[in-house]
Amino acid sequence: MDHNLTKLYKFIRPHWKAALLAPCLMLVEVLSNLWQPKLMAVIIDQGVEAQDVAFIFQTSLKMIGIALVGVFGGIGCTVFASIASQNFGADLRTALFEKVQSFSFTNLNKFKTSSLITRLTHDVVQIQHAVMISLRMLVRAPLMSIGGIFMALTINARLGAILLVAIPILLILLVVVANQAFPLFTKSQQSLDRVNAIMQENLAGIRVVKAYVRADQEQARFGTASLRLRDITVRAARIIALAMPIMMLIMNFSIVAVLWLGGVQVRLGQMKTGQIIAYINYMTQILFSMLMVGMVFIIFSRAQVSAARVNEVLGAKVDIADKQIYTQPVQPIVSGKVEFDRVSFRYPGMGGPPVLKDISLTIEPGTTCAILGATGAGKSTLVHLIPRLYDPIAGKVLVDDRNVKDIPLKTLRAGIGVVLQEATLFSGSIKDNIKWGRPDASDEEVILAATAAQAHDFIMSLPEQYDTQLGQRGVNLSGGQKQRLAIARALIKQPPILILDDSTSAVDLGTEARLQAALAELPEQSTRIIIAQRISSVINANKIIILDDGRIEAEGTHKQLLKTSPIYQDIYHSQVGKGAEASA
Repeated sequence: MDHNLTKLYKFIRPHWKAALLAPCLMLVEVLSNLWQPKLMAVIIDQGVEAQDVAFIFQTSLKMIGIALVGVFGGIGCTVFASIASQNFGADLRTALFEKVQSFSFTNLNKFKTSSLITRLTHDVVQIQHAVMISLRMLVRAPLMSIGGIFMALTINARLGAILLVAIPILLILLVVVANQAFPLFTKSQQSLDRVNAIMQENLAGIRVVKAYVRADQEQARFGTASLRLRDITVRAARIIALAMPIMMLIMNFSIVAVLWLGGVQVRLGQMKTGQIIAYINYMTQILFSMLMVGMVFIIFSRAQVSAARVNEVLGAKVDIADKQIYTQPVQPIVSGKVEFDRVSFRYPGMGGPPVLKDISLTIEPGTTCAILGATGAGKSTLVHLIPRLYDPIAGKVLVDDRNVKDIPLKTLRAGIGVVLQEATLFSGSIKDNIKWGRPDASDEEVILAATAAQAHDFIMSLPEQYDTQLGQRGVNLSGGQKQRLAIARALIKQPPILILDDSTSAVDLGTEARLQAALAELPEQSTRIIIAQRISSVINANKIIILDDGRIEAEGTHKQLLKTSPIYQDIYHSQVGKGAEASA
């Protein structure tokens, strides 16, 4: 058994009763099937030859009874194997999803989204099917083969030479097929990842595809990936398809050999006709069982590939996790003070200089700190260190005078509200999306948060207002509307620390001004960290940070920076105009 598969059998332990009953019931079916040819031989050799109708009738009833017991065993095995395998699949899928949820951004950068989707769906199904087969065919085939060989030898040991030739040939053929097919199954799963990646990219970016008239090129790209998947799948199927006729040919030659040698022994009086028929039945059972073993090998070859991919996710080391198991209640985030103490950061696996270099910064509770800088200056990276979406390579980040690494992730992130530039919404109603920030919020609190985020008016203009159902990723809303809902979702959380990462880029200036005023009037004063491109968004901040090439080039209020920072002066003049400073 492949090591990757055995590592996953821990997921079947909670369902051990069904997993144990399935092979036990299969044993009942196998014993029933093995007994039938023996009884048939008795009917022919004793009942038919002696023309004993009563004996034939009695033995036939016995065969029917044994067959019914076998049917009960077969049905029971199928039922319990299905229960065990389906529960196994559900538990494995849940464990994978929970593992993915625990991933840091570094882990998510390693595993592509399309690959994770394939592993959670197709790969789990392959392994689940292997478990189902292992509880049925993997039990039935060896038992039927061993039992058939034993029963056949009790009839005539000399004909066992046929089995000694046929069975090794079949086993060698199965090993060759498995070795040839295994690499192709690996490539097949990788090709399926590629197909899913292209499909996902195009569904997410369908507007861009249409706007740039790239439908033909994208169809060609998808077609290339799809054809590669087809070719690899066909190559694997061809190997399997070629093996089956060869196995059937070996089985038919074996039956012909039994008929020929057995017929000679019947003429010599060393065997009876019923025994020949029974022997052929056992031979058929044995060789069909060997075919089943071949099917199991093929299924397990695919399952091995899937198990390796699933174990890669389950075994991935999450680089950002709680340092210890907390047994005592942990103090939640209260004041919202944030401090960067000589922090440097480089993205994992990236060479070159750090993205952030020796950042030291203190943001006092209840104040507003704005961060400005050119694209690539490290603004978003800096704020991502606060909720530990990444960890610095040097220095430390403190919240409420505590190192964020010493605060449980759940406690830390519960005290931080983050609104990203690309607002992500979920299928469901508008109300559900806002309450996603705090599920126990009342309808009044939902309206209050939406009003502060300047979303209430456009929500009330919709036919179903707060009960309006959103499409996938909020596709039926504009970019500005989605951003305002994302802000409302963060506000309803009432976090001690609120991070707005260029979250009003799709909002007009008038709406943004009203939003800033509403945020300033909220009764619950959060520590606000605002990343923005517009001077108008940060002009009233208690502190403005200018980032350039991963370093703090200047900090101060709007008035101070206008006097001391050339970079801030350039930004201000480019947006407002050189004559605006005097009029301001």
